[in-house]
Amino acid sequence: VQLQASGGGLVQAGGCLTLSCAVSGTIFRADAMGWYRQAPGKQREVVAVISSTGVRNYADSVKGRFTISRDGAKNTVFLQMNSLKPEDTAVYYCSADLGRRIYWGKGTQVTVSS
Repeated sequence: VQLQASGGGLVQAGGCLTLSCAVSGTIFRADAMGWYRQAPGKQREVVAVISSTGVRNYADSVKGRFTISRDGAKNTVFLQMNSLKPEDTAVYYCSADLGRRIYWGKGTQVTVSS
C-alpha cells in the first residue's frame, strides 16, 4: 500500500493551495483519511480528518480556511487550503486507515511566505 501526496509548494500569505493524496496497492476502501503536518522543531499535529461517511474534523487553527474532502471510489483525499498564513508552513502528510493499520504518505512541503 502506498500513499502519494502532491500539491505542495511555495505561496504568499493569503494565497491558496490544494493538496491531494491517492492510495494505491489495495482493493479496500479506506476508512478515515486525514492530513497532518509537522513544522520544523515541532511535533506532528492533525490538520483535518474525514471519515468514510464524510464527517469532517479540523484543528482549530485551520477551521474556516481549510476544507478536507475525499473521493471514496478512488481512495483519494484532498485538502483545499485558503487564506494561508506563514504559520501554516510545514511538511504535510496524508494518512489512510485501512482497518488493520494506518498508512502514511511521505509528505509534501508547504511554504507560506510573509
